[in-house]
Amino acid sequence: MTEPVTRTTLANGLLVLLKEIHTAPLISSWVWYRVGVRDEPTGRTGISHWVEHMQFKGTPEFPPSVLDRAISRDGGIWNALTYLDWTTYFETMPADRIDLALRLEADRMVNCLYDPQEIESERTVVISEREGSENEPLFRLSEDVQHASFRVHPYQHETIGDMADLRSLQRDDLYDHYRTFYVPNNAVMAVAGDFESEALLARIRELYEPIPAGDQPPRLLRPEPEPRGERRLTVEGPGETTFIQVSYRAPAAAAPDFFPLSVLDSLLTGPTSLNMFGGGGVSNKTSRLYQALVEKELAVSVGGSLLPTADPFLYTVTITVHPLRKPEEALEALDAEIRRLQEEPVSSDEIRRAIKQARALFAYGSESITNQAFWLGNAEMFASYDWFLTYLDHLARVTPARVQKAARKLLLPRNRVVGIYLPHQEGGA
Repeated sequence: MTEPVTRTTLANGLLVLLKEIHTAPLISSWVWYRVGVRDEPTGRTGISHWVEHMQFKGTPEFPPSVLDRAISRDGGIWNALTYLDWTTYFETMPADRIDLALRLEADRMVNCLYDPQEIESERTVVISEREGSENEPLFRLSEDVQHASFRVHPYQHETIGDMADLRSLQRDDLYDHYRTFYVPNNAVMAVAGDFESEALLARIRELYEPIPAGDQPPRLLRPEPEPRGERRLTVEGPGETTFIQVSYRAPAAAAPDFFPLSVLDSLLTGPTSLNMFGGGGVSNKTSRLYQALVEKELAVSVGGSLLPTADPFLYTVTITVHPLRKPEEALEALDAEIRRLQEEPVSSDEIRRAIKQARALFAYGSESITNQAFWLGNAEMFASYDWFLTYLDHLARVTPARVQKAARKLLLPRNRVVGIYLPHQEGGA
């Protein structure tokens, strides 16, 4: 992970990050756009995700029937992701075939068609995706908890968007979103793998520098006010399992408190993989909440989620309640563990173990060429690549005192939303 990075801004504002890794004849190329849920007002929720779908519907040069075959024929993989702060597209290819990926992304930055018939076809797809999610108890619960956690900030919405907007958005809405945000001065190109930087940069300049810069995209500046107190909600639906989600307002990734909260997360539930694209393999059986909830048969499982974001988001603990216990019992045990963190100093040994586990999971999610290219661009979406390079150093400086201070500051009842999913009883609606 210590290979040098070449950082270049083209004349049109496109930031290009290149990282040579000569361990395998592969190159992973990502194009990141600063657009996601954060940029979606009510009435246009889900539009960034839908636009992501439309980018696979072809251009005059690359019709949709050609794209998959071309990538597969050259031995590559490709995909896209949309989240709170960004939308990204990537191809990982044999090193001598990467030019196809470079040409493809330059082309669909400006030439996607947005055919009205394709828009309507994809409307059916995203509505079906939304309906499928609604069948999942944890989606229902997490959506309501997320919405209750934010009154003002667009983070209140799920990436998929609200059903009302998926039914009402039109072709011009989608195309305008594409033309507004898919401009080189709102993008980062991140490439890692087996190449010579000078030659690759020359090719990127040839393909991308002729694309004109656009106007600086407008931003929804809607900072979320401080929470007014704990909120509790209940969601009822099909299934046989009771779930609890407790979401605390969490700091943005660039804030100093993010690092002790990362250690707190590891201590309480086992570490979160900060790489949405991959990473795993660290057990959470030594975590405090596993021991307090699962080992004592109050819960079947417990997990945490803390992801780096540009604005303050959420630290969420999700509990699958044991079928023979009440959710209130699991909540009482959770609160007892949090009080213990706030009142009793954590031992240095326990902090070291929590940091070690967080470091291990971070490494698992950073080692492949695809994941290294991911981090090149992803860190720029909420901070800068320096954040990634210094993350482990920040973790190593977290002390027991800082963990206790973060617990006292962040894990407060007034700073959280508690949601309980109750399955319908036999004969219920």
